[in-house]
Amino acid sequence: MAASDSNPRSDGLPPGGLDCLTPPALRERLEEEISRAERQGTGLSCLLVMIDNLDAMAREHGGELREQTLEYVSGALRRELRRYDRVGPASEDDLLVILPGTHSPQGEIVARRALQRLHAIKVEAAGTRRPLEISVGLAVWGANANAESLLAHARAALRTVKNGEESHPAADDMATGVHQPTEPATTQTP
Repeated sequence: MAASDSNPRSDGLPPGGLDCLTPPALRERLEEEISRAERQGTGLSCLLVMIDNLDAMAREHGGELREQTLEYVSGALRRELRRYDRVGPASEDDLLVILPGTHSPQGEIVARRALQRLHAIKVEAAGTRRPLEISVGLAVWGANANAESLLAHARAALRTVKNGEESHPAADDMATGVHQPTEPATTQTP
């Protein structure tokens, strides 16, 4: 596998500066950030990033491509984030980005920036170059929400985007979907 990136950054993190967290460590970090947001009254958002064509590429070029692509994408995301933001696998198919101190508008800005950044990456396997097809679900923490509900809202926003649905935002929305290259779709959550 080779990755062609028309937007590389050499001013990224030092080696090992912000390694990807494991799913259990990432979930623990999300719980910590929820507790901090509750105590301090700050915002908290998370992005769920899915590479829509990853399964097809892995079937065609082998399972190793999946791991390499997710690792490369998480590294590209880490270089775009603040030092205290975290990124890691939420499952074997998607990445979770935790954005402490971020409310809905800022979270949407980060989601759009992530989409723009990831759109520049092309994966080359067996002589074939393909752009990554990326979907992003954005969930914004609200009072009494825990890590599971925040992830569920991010997954719901992701499903909304992938299904091409769109609904109008309400004041208490907790989930927003962002998909490349369309405008964001917002899902209303309880």
